[in-house]
Amino acid sequence: MAEPQAAARGDFPTVIGPDASFKGELKFEKGVRLLGRVEGLVESPGQLEIAEGATLEGDVKAGNIRVDGSVKGNLRATGKIHLSASAKLEGDLTTARLEVAEGAVFIGKCVVGSDAAAKGTAAPRPDDASKHAPQPVIKK
Repeated sequence: MAEPQAAARGDFPTVIGPDASFKGELKFEKGVRLLGRVEGLVESPGQLEIAEGATLEGDVKAGNIRVDGSVKGNLRATGKIHLSASAKLEGDLTTARLEVAEGAVFIGKCVVGSDAAAKGTAAPRPDDASKHAPQPVIKK
């Protein structure tokens, strides 16, 4: 029996390999799995997975987004955004549903709810967010 994560990877007809580096605008009709590095806009009505070790610098608009790697930019999903324990997100997100695993790092603002995703409510740009950046919490 295949493990669930491996089965889910079969839903990605497009894979950007670990040795790939791309700068520009990417648009896909179906799922995309990023193993390498992308700078720019990524759009897909399907699922986007940013694998552990992968990096994305730019904004994303997708149906569902799973982050296991590193993202600097804003995420917008009409479905769900999942930040795994290895995820690092520096940017804002807008989504109908949000899952955050223990250990994930998220610096930014979020708007969660079906109304926000349906209306396409935009989270502020990272430049705006830096003016109101949360102060680090120091545990003694």
